[in-house]
Amino acid sequence: MTEQSPFAYRFLAGTVRLLMRFFFREIACEGLHRIPRNVGGLIVAWHPNGLIDPALILSYFPGHIIFGARHGIFNWPLVGRLIRMIGTVPIYRASDVSDLTRKEKLAANEASLDTLANELAVGSFSALFPEGLSHDQPHLAEVKTGAARLYYRARELSGPGDPAPVIIPVGLHYDRKNIFRSRVLISFHEPIDLPKELDVRPKEGDSPADIRSRYRGLTNLIEEKLVEIVHTTEDWKLHHLMHRARKLMRAERAFRANASPEPPSISEWELGFARIWYGYRARIKTHPKEIESLRKDVASYDRTLTALGLEDYEISLKPRLASPLWYGLFVLQLITVYLFLPPILLIGIIVNIIPYGLLKLLDRLLSKDEKDAASVKVLGGAVLFPLVWVIAAYLAARGDIRLHEAFPIIPDIPGIVAIAAIMLGFLSGMVALRYTEYSAETFHAIRVQITRKRRKHLLSDLRETRSRLYERFARLEEGLDLPGFVAPDGRIISKTY
Repeated sequence: MTEQSPFAYRFLAGTVRLLMRFFFREIACEGLHRIPRNVGGLIVAWHPNGLIDPALILSYFPGHIIFGARHGIFNWPLVGRLIRMIGTVPIYRASDVSDLTRKEKLAANEASLDTLANELAVGSFSALFPEGLSHDQPHLAEVKTGAARLYYRARELSGPGDPAPVIIPVGLHYDRKNIFRSRVLISFHEPIDLPKELDVRPKEGDSPADIRSRYRGLTNLIEEKLVEIVHTTEDWKLHHLMHRARKLMRAERAFRANASPEPPSISEWELGFARIWYGYRARIKTHPKEIESLRKDVASYDRTLTALGLEDYEISLKPRLASPLWYGLFVLQLITVYLFLPPILLIGIIVNIIPYGLLKLLDRLLSKDEKDAASVKVLGGAVLFPLVWVIAAYLAARGDIRLHEAFPIIPDIPGIVAIAAIMLGFLSGMVALRYTEYSAETFHAIRVQITRKRRKHLLSDLRETRSRLYERFARLEEGLDLPGFVAPDGRIISKTY
């Protein structure tokens, strides 16, 4: 049985949502209207980012949802207790190391699946990551049959006249999953439409062969849907080139429309990638030689841009450092960002440098893979920063008491001083964080301006290369029904708008 507390669930879901909004600079959630209100179901998603994946679904799912999690996580300090409080069910895998025998693991796993299946059968929602583990690949790991077994067990437990549970695939799209202040899109898709041979309620007398065939059929269908919504690639090299193609297409469209190339939202970012992905999969079958040639040319274009430290849209802008006014603004920006602001932020730096350093150390020690980095940063930061603020508040309060004893004219207000110290630690940390982002943006902008000034001929060649690549992509897109449509300013807009 699981420990469930409605208050604990709401409190933890709200807290996790705040942590997610703090860690990510932009979080977009789409497709909540696709979740039915009159029937239960199973949420399935791929698993690229450790504990962050379920945290995002927990934060934005409109209602109560029960998760299945690898049983080893229940032994983690604090995390294990919290996930028990919201009713998370342990999943036992035969390959996991534990004190249980294989037979005991199978029995425990069946009990866990029954618990989750009961939630589906009574109209609630459960969530599983069918791969069974988190990973750092741009494609799915092996999809296990656990989700299919859970689904059919739920149908078996439901009444003959009850509506069948639905299976809703979820896309989790990170632009840089392990980086603080990056972006993420959570996309809930339409329930999977089951073919006739899979849309059945198990009954007594089903042969083992039929049961296995049903499990494998539904597992394959779930995998196909996840591949489609995640837009998996065979390797990171192809994944990166597709994003380069996305960016060059958007930059060239904006340039030809004489539009301002504002950074895309995470939703447009993913929609643009989806267009490239669908186009690639269609044309690799019909135009394999053209696609291979295009890959090589995009890779060459990408290497040049990367060496220059430029983005696609930046090669279209005119250099402004030739203007005396721009030189003046350039110097003023340097003075403001690198000389004037740092002393003001000194308090925030002093208070927060210790937890920041400890968090970096924890990341190195505990993040065995990239998929673990964000989880370590979120959980560690949620503990270390408030702890240091409380310690600073205690020291400030003690200091106020001592000062009052030595100089009675100083107000005896240790409580107010403590609260002020905590607020100062938090607010100065936020300001210091924004300063760090602004400082990096300033440095990049300065480098871009200098590069455009010194490499005029190379940038002209790059603009011509980008234009030629755009034309080749446009020809290959002809006749394809791609996601979204192109707005007059060059942005990709969803067809549902």
